[in-house]
Amino acid sequence: MESRNDVSEFLRTRRAKVTPEQVNLIVGSNRRVPGLRREEVATLASVSVDYYARLERGNLSGVSDEVLESIAHALRLDEAETAHLFALARAAQPGPARRRRPAKPQEVRPSLQRFVDSITGAPVWVRNERMDFITANALGRALYAPLLTGSARPANSARFVFLYPEARSFFPDWERSANDIVAVLRSSAGQDPHDKGLSDLVGELATRSEDFRTRWAAHNVRLHRTGFKRIHHPVVGDLELTYEAMELPANPGWTMFAYTAEPGSATEERLKLLASWAATSTAEIPVVASHSG
Repeated sequence: MESRNDVSEFLRTRRAKVTPEQVNLIVGSNRRVPGLRREEVATLASVSVDYYARLERGNLSGVSDEVLESIAHALRLDEAETAHLFALARAAQPGPARRRRPAKPQEVRPSLQRFVDSITGAPVWVRNERMDFITANALGRALYAPLLTGSARPANSARFVFLYPEARSFFPDWERSANDIVAVLRSSAGQDPHDKGLSDLVGELATRSEDFRTRWAAHNVRLHRTGFKRIHHPVVGDLELTYEAMELPANPGWTMFAYTAEPGSATEERLKLLASWAATSTAEIPVVASHSG
């Protein structure tokens, strides 16, 4: 996660995504570049071509918030992309050399565990910025049982998605899940480029998974706040869930997710079955069967 290269590739890939038509530029028919040219971004951002070229070479040192906002507007960056650009700029500012921090201990406060356990009608789980599975309530553990059956600790969603074949059955929308996970990891890397645990995870996945390497090179970022998820559970079958994400300020980097089903839906009934199974079964979770989605 070299910062200059990250800055350069992020700006270059965002520039390639914006068409001249999107920013009301009139161009000829013999145009060869897929997106905007550097000089076009510079004009839209009201900076000189040389200055923008310096930024795209990865040098964000000393850049003002106003210039960053102008570039974000010119490149049509969304909220997550804009936040990522500002994070990259913060990391580029001169200052004392910072060492990569060791992995933080993942201790769950008893009060947090009591709160999570008190929610009985919905699956709830907590993860950190590296996608480590921190804790969950009983229904959350039952929902993500296939992820938790491996011997590696802490269990990790990114490793599960990219290194375990059963993940493609567990997540029928595997492509979207894979894209989202990498985008969230990219955002986390921008926020804390000195996180050794995250750097080690990215290195491991990049070495072992071509699917991960391709997505990491795209430099896409995402905020994980709410959404829809389909799961093919080995015990109760297909589930269609919406989720809400809540950051836990007392534990920076931790996020709690709560899943709910549409009232009266088949998924709601299957969650009740899953809760009953979790409360009574002592059997191991079966291997996820092949499922076409």
